[in-house]
Amino acid sequence: MEKLREIYESFYNALIPEQRYLAYLDGLKMTLLISFFAVILGVIIGIVVATVRVSAKSSKNVILKILAKICSIYITVFRGTPLMVQLMIIYYMIFTSRNTNPIVVGAVCFGLNSGAYVAEIVRAGIESVDYGQMEAGRSLGFTGLQTMRYIILPQAVKNILPALGNEFIVLVKETSVISVIAINDLTKMAGFVGTRTFDPLPPYIIAACVYLVIVLILSKLLSIFERRLAKSDHN
Repeated sequence: MEKLREIYESFYNALIPEQRYLAYLDGLKMTLLISFFAVILGVIIGIVVATVRVSAKSSKNVILKILAKICSIYITVFRGTPLMVQLMIIYYMIFTSRNTNPIVVGAVCFGLNSGAYVAEIVRAGIESVDYGQMEAGRSLGFTGLQTMRYIILPQAVKNILPALGNEFIVLVKETSVISVIAINDLTKMAGFVGTRTFDPLPPYIIAACVYLVIVLILSKLLSIFERRLAKSDHN
């Protein structure tokens, strides 16, 4: 009983005194905002990069070939180097001003990193669609870009949705490393509470539980979305 009481008091001290639960809420808000904008940026970059690389394979356009090569280098660099190293380089080389918005820093760093992975996922999805779909679109008078937008990509999204959803879930968890540049995300605020209570374990356990809840919610929403897409295919 004494041990249970100590555990209860440690978690109580990590949440209630000085309204410490507000610190977790502030950190959670920062984490969700960074994740949201990073996902948007990552999707935009991923679709553009994947489209360029796929289009360049069947094109003789020199500029498109050069752009595809640049995109390949981008993917290699961001997939081949640690995320934390990328974060430090982007922060200290680009965002050196003290007035820089932390959400912008996080969104740019994680968006660029996620974009490299999304690009490969989208590319695989596009290439999984039968090439006859492209020819059919062109025969109907669509340009290559219009065919990609209205015919190929909608079909590719259904194929890549599970992998894309997993990438977004991983992105939310990876935002925890942004605490190393003193941005007050959920992990950083848990560490702050730990310095106030002189017992860092309960705050980090609370933060871990919050991350787990977020992941479970996202996984559930993804599952619901997949089922709806499956129903639309049968109708």
